[in-house]
Amino acid sequence: MTIILGFVITIGCILGGFMAMGGHVSVLVQPFELMIIGGAGLGGFIMANPMKIVKDSGKAIAEVLKNKVPKEREYLDVLGALYSLMRDLRTKPRNEIEAHIDNPEESSIFQAAPTVLKNKDLTVFICDYVRLIIIGNARSHEIEALMDEEMETMLADKLKPYNAITAMGDSFPAIGIVAAVLGVIKAMGHINESPDVLGGLIGAALVGTMLGIFLSYSLCNPLTAQIKIVRTKQHRLYTIVKQTLIAYMNGSVPQVALEYGRKTISNTDRPSIDAVEKEMMNPGGDNKAA
Repeated sequence: MTIILGFVITIGCILGGFMAMGGHVSVLVQPFELMIIGGAGLGGFIMANPMKIVKDSGKAIAEVLKNKVPKEREYLDVLGALYSLMRDLRTKPRNEIEAHIDNPEESSIFQAAPTVLKNKDLTVFICDYVRLIIIGNARSHEIEALMDEEMETMLADKLKPYNAITAMGDSFPAIGIVAAVLGVIKAMGHINESPDVLGGLIGAALVGTMLGIFLSYSLCNPLTAQIKIVRTKQHRLYTIVKQTLIAYMNGSVPQVALEYGRKTISNTDRPSIDAVEKEMMNPGGDNKAA
């Protein structure tokens, strides 16, 4: 939960520094300034994006808060399912392979890899390209080009929340100025009041500028950076599938083809060779034990 920890540190330092300078935190409590900035930003966000992206943005934020990136078990499930499919491609007739890819929910191969089966898009991706391998007419470089095109489209779709929230964050400083100007307009309506009253109104107006900058650079920017990291790591599963199947089509035996896929995983997340070999011998072993 680094994003929560970082946010707490940010808030603590800002408020602590302000108080250390002799400021009163109560001055910063301006709910109507926040309503103006937040409401204008959210309204613009909804106007600029289809509802599908608005919903996916909420999902992306939830994924960040849960740190929903692939774990070792997910990588092993992908590699295990691919190994079983490639092994059967070499040793079993076409109709038996088709049974797995036409109905993955009932397939023993996919049932042994529940994290793959749960990821509907990934399951479809695997089944589609195994089906093309079965047909046997397409060459490996043609399949690779098709995979690259599809993966590029999928990644662009996955990063739409990143782009949408980034655009909203970029607008907050300007919206903060709008809130500040409205606050000044209100203050000008009390120009004949005492300096204490007028100073409080002007101070409240300036809080709008501060809030706009804070929401942009201290909230939206870190959040979108984490969305991009999480969604890119999730997309890595497709790269594993691509490299493994292309290596198989180019003549590698299943054990070697898996290594092509394993090597695309970051060093910090990559399962060991021993773990992959164990998975080949007993696909979904941890899941069965559970």
